[in-house]
Amino acid sequence: MNPNNLTPPGADANARGIRLQAVTLQRGDHTVFERLDLHLTEARIGLVGDNGAGKSSLFRLISGLDQPHAGRVSVHGVDTVDKRRELPQQVGLMFQNPDDQIIFPTVAEELAFSLSAAGAGRQAARQGALDFLAARGLSDWARRAVGELSQGQRQQVCLMALQITRPATLLLDEPYASLDLLSQMRLSAQIGATTQQIILSTHLLEHVQDFERVLWLERGQLRADGPGREICAAYAADVRMRALAEALPEMATAVQDSRQAVHA
Repeated sequence: MNPNNLTPPGADANARGIRLQAVTLQRGDHTVFERLDLHLTEARIGLVGDNGAGKSSLFRLISGLDQPHAGRVSVHGVDTVDKRRELPQQVGLMFQNPDDQIIFPTVAEELAFSLSAAGAGRQAARQGALDFLAARGLSDWARRAVGELSQGQRQQVCLMALQITRPATLLLDEPYASLDLLSQMRLSAQIGATTQQIILSTHLLEHVQDFERVLWLERGQLRADGPGREICAAYAADVRMRALAEALPEMATAVQDSRQAVHA
């Protein structure tokens, strides 16, 4: 995908990408974001930061699951509040846990459901699912029971269920969590092959360090924004410094205790 040509069919080229304009999001007394501004047009965007930094909340805003208390969110020209029904054509969200997303007992049924939800008839949806799997050399997956798949394979099914309806943007929330190395590599290859815009949050920095753009969120604020390798290196260095600072008092206490033991 050309990152400079990320415009869904029929969309205004001037409206391409995802825009957050002075967005404020609150949960109870807690302010998650305050007047956050972003314009996301690159084909591959990573999202890093500690737990609680706001990564999942950002995805919920973009996908329309949460609505801003102030400001505006638009996805390729579609307002997430005023035109919420049009959002599935523009954006799909993959949850951290595939069991929160998968509904049907077999792979073909799960993929067919995505097409049915997009308006396809029952037979067309079924055939579309079979054709989609065949094009990827996965025809033997059609009748496989989802419950018998590995964690990595279920993640692959979740991603295919989003890819099959071809929304312009895919939001992947910690897709590599709980996956072994081989499963990570398989899912990474699947992600790399898609032509849709990908915004991917992860704690495994190697999966986004080659992305054109990475956002570093910290307590709901944009700490840094730039090329993948630069931002990933800065975030990793910050984490190391914080870990060292936390360890130093414990190390000092241990040294003091050992000295006292020697002189006792």
